[in-house]
Amino acid sequence: MKVFTDGGARGNPGPAAAGWIVKTEKGEVLARGNKYLGKTTNNVAEYQALRLAFLWLLDFVQKEGIKKEIERVDFFLDSSLVVSQVSGVFKIKARHLIPLISAIKEMEKKLGKPVSYHYVPREKNKEADALVNEVLDEQNSL
Repeated sequence: MKVFTDGGARGNPGPAAAGWIVKTEKGEVLARGNKYLGKTTNNVAEYQALRLAFLWLLDFVQKEGIKKEIERVDFFLDSSLVVSQVSGVFKIKARHLIPLISAIKEMEKKLGKPVSYHYVPREKNKEADALVNEVLDEQNSL
């Protein structure tokens, strides 16, 4: 499976949102989602996007009973910092991010399949980015 996630804040911190899209290896969209996060930072929004995508994935695997069919899950993010942190390349210096990373690592274990994180340029993550902006635009119009 391929999972594209994005998080963003307008201002840092500022109004923030997360977006995610889950696709099959062939590119078929299985699900997409987004959520307004309130006032937070870009980094927190990026981590929340990962967390929300994982929650959907774990629920889907349990409900559909397809865990055996999934060989691996590849996450694609346009934040090289977050990719480096969740991959263990960079240490986490911001203490407020540790609970989010811990939750993601626990979900990796629950999934029980190989998980990898990849940096992609923003132009290759347009769909997830659009979901973030959709929510932020809706909040801005209220």
